[in-house]
Amino acid sequence: MIIYEATKTEFISDVTNELLVERLYESYQQKIGRTSKSEINSWENSLHRMSNVMQDNEIPDDASVAIEFKIPNTSKRVDFLIAGHDGAQDHVVIVELKQWSEVEKVTSKDALVSTYLGGKMRTVTHPSYQAWSYAALIEDFNQNVQDQHIALKPCAYLHNYRKLENDPLMDPHYSDHLVKAPVFAKGEIQKLRDFIKKYVRYGDHNQLIYQIERGKIRPSKSLQDSLASLLKGNQEFVLIDEQKVFYEDAFHLAIESIKSNQKTVMVIEGGPGTGKSVMAINLLVNLINENLTALYVSKNSAPRNVYASKLKGTIKKTQIDNLFKGSGSFYESEKNEFDVLIIDEAHRLNEKSGLFSNLGDNQIKEVIHSSKFTIFFIDENQKVTLKDIGSIDLIKKYANELDAELVQGKLTSQFRCDGSDAYIAWLDDVLQIRKTANTNDRGVDYDFRVYDNPNSMLQEIEELNRKNNKSRMLAGYCWEWPKNGRTSTLHKDIVIPEHNFNISWNLSDSIWAIHQDSVSEAGCIHTSQGLEFDYVGVIIGPDLAFQDDQVMTDYTKRAKTDQSLKGIKTLAKENPEKAHALADQIIRNTYRTLMTRGQKGCFIFCTDPELNEYFRERLKKSVVYQDLSPRQVEVAAEDRSKY
Repeated sequence: MIIYEATKTEFISDVTNELLVERLYESYQQKIGRTSKSEINSWENSLHRMSNVMQDNEIPDDASVAIEFKIPNTSKRVDFLIAGHDGAQDHVVIVELKQWSEVEKVTSKDALVSTYLGGKMRTVTHPSYQAWSYAALIEDFNQNVQDQHIALKPCAYLHNYRKLENDPLMDPHYSDHLVKAPVFAKGEIQKLRDFIKKYVRYGDHNQLIYQIERGKIRPSKSLQDSLASLLKGNQEFVLIDEQKVFYEDAFHLAIESIKSNQKTVMVIEGGPGTGKSVMAINLLVNLINENLTALYVSKNSAPRNVYASKLKGTIKKTQIDNLFKGSGSFYESEKNEFDVLIIDEAHRLNEKSGLFSNLGDNQIKEVIHSSKFTIFFIDENQKVTLKDIGSIDLIKKYANELDAELVQGKLTSQFRCDGSDAYIAWLDDVLQIRKTANTNDRGVDYDFRVYDNPNSMLQEIEELNRKNNKSRMLAGYCWEWPKNGRTSTLHKDIVIPEHNFNISWNLSDSIWAIHQDSVSEAGCIHTSQGLEFDYVGVIIGPDLAFQDDQVMTDYTKRAKTDQSLKGIKTLAKENPEKAHALADQIIRNTYRTLMTRGQKGCFIFCTDPELNEYFRERLKKSVVYQDLSPRQVEVAAEDRSKY
């Protein structure tokens, strides 16, 4: 989508006659919706400067100009494009416009700077990286750009910023990005003109802006090849038994659905560790390799970030990131805009999208509307917030409403928790989520321990993590999580004074789950759901307790910074019984989810001593297996060494 398109001559005329901003505003209102006065003012200031840049006789009058090109299926908008020909090839120059006047370098991380925005200094991407990443997105996902060999040349123009000696923006730390997309500042208008003229010596005779705007979304061949090579031989993504059966069904159903032009919805139900995410990643990579436009979608950013990170190698970050989307990305999508949408953790889908939950209609309806084939991976027992509305019934409803054929399947084999289906059933019984036949039988191979002291549990997790970086601490969200200014684990959030124990929540690192140094941080439900580890140590907070022979929940013990139960107090005033039932289910589901993240073992410490004792008693009643070595007997304390 482009807000404004014209020739160079028409653009300069619109600016000179003070018509451009009004036309931009009208077009924006018509195509996108409301916009703010500050954005209009930023257009006016920056576009006057670009009008000055374009007033060079050697830039052809019939070069095309476009403003505010929204890259499909992203919230990213390219500020300014100039299209033409250099005598040998079609080119489009991308100009990222900034009104910054000061910059500080950030050398501790890649491609970031600090500048004054919104009333304070903020860390943002370097303008060179931003311009280059937009060009990379278009190159890798726009079919017309690929097929017609349209070359994109990015740069940035900071018209209020004057470069200094040893300028932070030009620091050697950013040299790789500056080579890909040069930065022009105040007083460098002629340098910017020369950059444009290098690629746009003749006018736009092939309607390049039109071609870019109407280019079908399609991953490039190089991206297909790179993804396939990364998946090949990676044991983490090998499909086993029924996973392979369902994968083949889904893969061929997707291809057939697109060939026959029959909108189809597939629902795969499965509990923790049944391989839903492994199937999802295999489908993503292999359907892309079939020249289809496929995206991996999840509400929770944790699995998106971790799986994207694991697939990165020779592939550029922007290529991978554009394949992994949040569930709120589709409220403006056109019907069947995508070939395939793969919805992981579908139970976490929300009704509305956007920061303030005020956009769109229903995320389930929107993803089905947006794709020819939609596959949902779901476990209804993992709903952990009041906003989670994903259910099989709702999927059925919208599939029917949108004339989609519905196919269902269910994964039952357990590949986490040491393959112990018994442990999952035992845990449901222990947490009093549901009565099961596994009152005492939790299986024989899964390492479950109850600790009297959280320090001992942390020590054991740290020791296990040294082997392969696959053990983590987790906690119920009962401690506040202030994120502002958090740059160090020296700030301790979770404090248990009676045991002289303290630990920080995980830092705002999107890949905390695989970062080498994060074992000394605790993850919560929002940063761990959808992921798996070898061992987890779970701190069960005061929102779960044991009273009168019952496992009880108390939503008032949850931290104020947790949004999972936002609105529960208001609901409690209107309908206390309903509020309690909803909160009770969410709290139990939360701990069930945390306690099924470990493939080989789960250790727990409960802040409520009675609950700790309850788990210990239930553990003692569990089956213990006979072995010549006494070390194999399961014990319910941290002091295993005395055996």
